[in-house]
Amino acid sequence: MTRTRPRSLATVVASLSTVLLAVPTALATATAHADAPTDPEAETLQSQQWLTGYWHNFDNDSTVLELGDVPDAYNVVAVAFADNHPTLPGGITFNLNSDELGGYSEQEFVDDIAELQDEGRRVVISVGGELGHVDVTNPTEAENFAQTTQDLMDEYGFDGVDIDLEHGIDAEHLGSALHTLEDAVTAAGDDLMLTMAPQTLDFQFPDGYYELAGNVADILTVVHTQYYNSGSMMGCDDQVYSQGTVDFVTAQACILIEDIGLAPEQVALGLPAIPEAAPAGGYQPPADVIRAIECLEEGTGCGDFSPETPYGEIGGAMTWSVNWDATNGYAFADAVGGHLGTGDTPGDPGDPGDPGDPGDPGDPGDPGECEVPQWTAGDVYTSGDQVSYEGFVYEARHWTQGDTPEHTQWGPWEQLGSC
Repeated sequence: MTRTRPRSLATVVASLSTVLLAVPTALATATAHADAPTDPEAETLQSQQWLTGYWHNFDNDSTVLELGDVPDAYNVVAVAFADNHPTLPGGITFNLNSDELGGYSEQEFVDDIAELQDEGRRVVISVGGELGHVDVTNPTEAENFAQTTQDLMDEYGFDGVDIDLEHGIDAEHLGSALHTLEDAVTAAGDDLMLTMAPQTLDFQFPDGYYELAGNVADILTVVHTQYYNSGSMMGCDDQVYSQGTVDFVTAQACILIEDIGLAPEQVALGLPAIPEAAPAGGYQPPADVIRAIECLEEGTGCGDFSPETPYGEIGGAMTWSVNWDATNGYAFADAVGGHLGTGDTPGDPGDPGDPGDPGDPGDPGDPGECEVPQWTAGDVYTSGDQVSYEGFVYEARHWTQGDTPEHTQWGPWEQLGSC
């Protein structure tokens, strides 16, 4: 595969011309800048793969959860979202929405953060979201952002910050703010967890998040791009891919590694937990998320796009959101977390007799003890045939060949339970 990036803005626009109708309106504001500096030997805080889930500080008719309800397969919880500070431009604050959360109190919230951390998990405060507008465009706003974020970390015990600003960013001043924050956290004897959740369009042009990711590569934990609500986008091979496919994810994740120069462990894959979580499309079943991870790491399970050389272990995955996942029995956490090894299944994480506990030698859910034959892509299955896949047993509803087992209302497979 011939590498052609970094690309000029003219090349990008020309290649995207066939899919502009599917690209969000933010395209109109994109401008060209010099390619971002890269640091291929950047140090990170990465010590494991992450499964990040966003937790709702609001009720949007998915379901309401307390932090203590979050399954331990999620080893990073992003609290959505911070608010603009009322008096400090560029600053942030946080207001727990107790009324919408069934009376969940500040003290309960703080105690739950501490409990998650005692379990070895991380909790970060997310800034932005669809409706969030925090502007960091000058040195004063940068200083205010750094100071107020550190204040929230001290007050609530957050491990760091997630940048999810979706209405444009100033890479220079936001990068400066994040380095200031990291310096302050390090001086206090702690580690900063820094995550980002850009949209796909943000890496189609060499400014904004593209520039920011390079600027903060030395302190960046992980980027989990939102590979949904997007329309078609261009991959690192200058080919256009449609959302909702493995190729859409892998060909764009390649941009962060091969073009921006992030380490593979700094790159994670962000997908919606259920179709309703992404009203503009892009949902993929957990089995496809796992395929995308395996394609990038091992070069297996790929579609039309595959990396020239597999990257080895990547940073993991992210989903919007824990709350949406809860409405589907935590299928995303169960499958993707199980693949990444980020924690026990959501059933009862502390019970050694839990059928989802992979550590029990007599565990009936241990994938190694499946008595049902493994699913094979080339085999034909008819109604009633049973297979095992990723530690679960599935039964065919009708004739199928090549359809990865997953549980959906209308799909060819019905999940019967763990092996």
